[in-house]
Amino acid sequence: MGRSLVFSTNFALRFSQKPRSILPPSLPSHSISLNSRQLLQHGSQRFGPSISKPTRTLCTKAVLSEIPNQKQYVKVGAQSIGPIPASQLIEVVEKAAKTGAEVVMDAVNQPRNITYKGLTDLVTETDKKSEAAILEVVKKNFGDHLILGEEGGIIGDTSSDYLWCIDPLDGTTNFAHGYPSFAVSVGVLFRGKPAAAAVVEFVGGPMCWNTRIFSASAGGGAFCNGQKIHVSQTDKVERSLLVTGFGYEHDDPWATNIELFKEFTDVSRGVRRLGAAAVDMCHVALGIVEAYWEYRLKPWDMAAGVLIVEEAGGVVTCMDGGKFCVFDRSVLVSNGVLHAKLLERIAPATEKLKSKEIDFSLWYKPENYRTEL
Repeated sequence: MGRSLVFSTNFALRFSQKPRSILPPSLPSHSISLNSRQLLQHGSQRFGPSISKPTRTLCTKAVLSEIPNQKQYVKVGAQSIGPIPASQLIEVVEKAAKTGAEVVMDAVNQPRNITYKGLTDLVTETDKKSEAAILEVVKKNFGDHLILGEEGGIIGDTSSDYLWCIDPLDGTTNFAHGYPSFAVSVGVLFRGKPAAAAVVEFVGGPMCWNTRIFSASAGGGAFCNGQKIHVSQTDKVERSLLVTGFGYEHDDPWATNIELFKEFTDVSRGVRRLGAAAVDMCHVALGIVEAYWEYRLKPWDMAAGVLIVEEAGGVVTCMDGGKFCVFDRSVLVSNGVLHAKLLERIAPATEKLKSKEIDFSLWYKPENYRTEL
């Protein structure tokens, strides 16, 4: 954990007239029996009316977050996505994520073949098969791009401006138990900054699994099943629902976050720990929770989720309040209006870790990969 690694769908999208969050109370409780491929083709269509096919307007100019009467934070999304048209890039990102999700859906009700990376850190055959399916899509469309996969490491040419960060099954432990908080996450960086992202979240549970897809492109907005989404406008910590996560190493950052968990449990409506970073960030973007933070995440955990939050109107920084990149070792995402208030507690705790010489340098950045960080 403390070292840096060096390595020698065509989904209908539309803008709503007014950005809004899609909230659970509007979801009917009935379900429709679909096979795995139908589920992925329709996403969570059973939860609402069918979605028409509009023209998606894309913009690639990144600016500071616009939050009235709040501190302005530097955006993490790419200011330019390079020579590839935005529409083409997001199409392949979504297709890759949905292809991996098909593999997961086929396996979700089957017996698990589990091995261990550590004492409690699981990996399944489904993780590996999902990543292989995603790699096939990426290589077919962009054979010269660099890829960083959770299971396979670095693949491709480090001179490429594009880096694909792939988590083929975020929340493997939840998947292994049939607990509904896991996803397939695919994000692509241009010169180190998120350019396009897709997360396919598995919702429901045993005997009623379904999916919904979150997507975003730099400057192009964030969407869930084709509908534009936006973070919440909650401006008081005591009225907020928060989310965090804990790594597998019970070290100083882990202990510090246990204390933050206790503190925010006392002053908010609650702090949840679901166990899948990409899902947690998408829930912030959807407006159903106000913030999420965690130490020691990897680029494949964050590359998609941070862009989706930002494009939904949220804010992304490191946990000390500093400028964030996907190779950082801490992340705080929020609805923006609460960000400074959350940092009042989170930043000092993080600075204290730094004073103990805990390593917060960039990690998992491929050697020779050119960035504009």
